[in-house]
Amino acid sequence: MLSRVTEIRRIITVRINPGEDILLGLRQAVKEHSIRNGVVLTGFGSVRKSHFHVVMSNDLPPAESYPKSVQPLDVVAIGGFIIDGRVHAHIDFSDERNGFGGHLEEGCLALTFIVVALADLGDVNVSNWDTFKDEAELR
Repeated sequence: MLSRVTEIRRIITVRINPGEDILLGLRQAVKEHSIRNGVVLTGFGSVRKSHFHVVMSNDLPPAESYPKSVQPLDVVAIGGFIIDGRVHAHIDFSDERNGFGGHLEEGCLALTFIVVALADLGDVNVSNWDTFKDEAELR
């Protein structure tokens, strides 16, 4: 287990407009605001197309599936980290019966809008926290 203490330097709000790609918009905001390390605090809205991936096995690396849909869906949550300038976000959807989600992929397009809040954590070291490296390699 690893932990770090840091402070939030600033919060950046991002609005993704109808038809825009959510992941590409988040990457653009991270670049424009020079966020090196951060947290995707929250996000919501709706999509006209979804694309995400989920793990499908207990192996390392795990087998993965990449579901896509053209069904309109509500986005009930977006969360994740910005690690060395790279967006690692997860997204949760719902329709009239189910909730589901996974790792956000390109091709997930906003329907009405997507609003996301990003927290800039400054210089805290979270390099490779989204890999399955040994803890000693992450220190």
